[in-house]
Amino acid sequence: MQYVPASEIIKRTVMKKIGIFLLLSAIMTQGFCQETRGENKEPGRQEIVSDTNEITRVIVGDEMVVVEDDQDEVRVKVGNRGVVILENLEEGESKIQFEKYDKDEEDSYFEYYKDDEDKRDNRANRRSQFKGHWGAVEAGINNYLTSDNSLTLPESIDYMNLHSSKSVNFNLNFSQWSLGFTRHFGIVTGLGLNMNNYRFDGNNNIQKGEAGIIEILDPGEVLKKSRLSTLYLNLPFLLEIQIPADYHTLNLAFGPVGAIKVYSISRMVFENGDKITSDGDFSLNLLRYGATARFGFENFHIYGTYYLTPLFKPGKSPDGIDLFPFEIGLAFTVN
Repeated sequence: MQYVPASEIIKRTVMKKIGIFLLLSAIMTQGFCQETRGENKEPGRQEIVSDTNEITRVIVGDEMVVVEDDQDEVRVKVGNRGVVILENLEEGESKIQFEKYDKDEEDSYFEYYKDDEDKRDNRANRRSQFKGHWGAVEAGINNYLTSDNSLTLPESIDYMNLHSSKSVNFNLNFSQWSLGFTRHFGIVTGLGLNMNNYRFDGNNNIQKGEAGIIEILDPGEVLKKSRLSTLYLNLPFLLEIQIPADYHTLNLAFGPVGAIKVYSISRMVFENGDKITSDGDFSLNLLRYGATARFGFENFHIYGTYYLTPLFKPGKSPDGIDLFPFEIGLAFTVN
């Protein structure tokens, strides 16, 4: 066995590290030059990851650099080229091997890292591809139910009965944000404007009476139409499931929705063409919340929303009877 002084071992170790650095620099420079000269290349993504095993992965575009340094060997790969440095201190020399890898038959040593990175990239891509179906233009009808879920109102408040086919609602959902768990499942939220028109069936409107309690307003003349209109700003929080169907999707979304009142107004139009418009709060709840659901094919949906908050403030509803709004309609979504 040949004796090697300690100073010589230290010197060789330092020279080995310098050599590794120069080799790695040369290979990476060659890889960058090839990337610059290549045609039809898309801009690449760069990522550097280090772990406790002193393995460093550097991803440049579609090429991967892997460096492993241990007591037996140093392995370096850039693109489809690599170098292996085998240590043999007993003989006092290093053995260097150059390798070329087929991109279609990745070396198993590097395939683990590439597969792991590809799996993360694929999951991220699938999540980023999820787009919800909240952003939309919607139109439908609205009404309200009593606390026992009946459309039939007590006689004491029959002036609150609505002309159902002419009590319409319009929604403009102008802002949307989607968070995908998978490509076809995620959370959707955003902002929307919700307009409700309650068209009264009788020859009347409503007004605030004593202590703000809602009561009948008798115009004293024949009305052509009479309604109460509200505008709310909606904020939903939906879970959406998209079911693939022959290159298209069936979409189901449901969840809570909250709203804040922007304005409210009443309007009466008389037979002679005269009009009376009154704005006020009409003892309406400023904040409300409910549950909404929508189902559709691609960008066409049916939606429904039921509000768990009464239309009027506590103790201000007509004859003390709470009325709970709901709406049903069609939507054309933009996502």
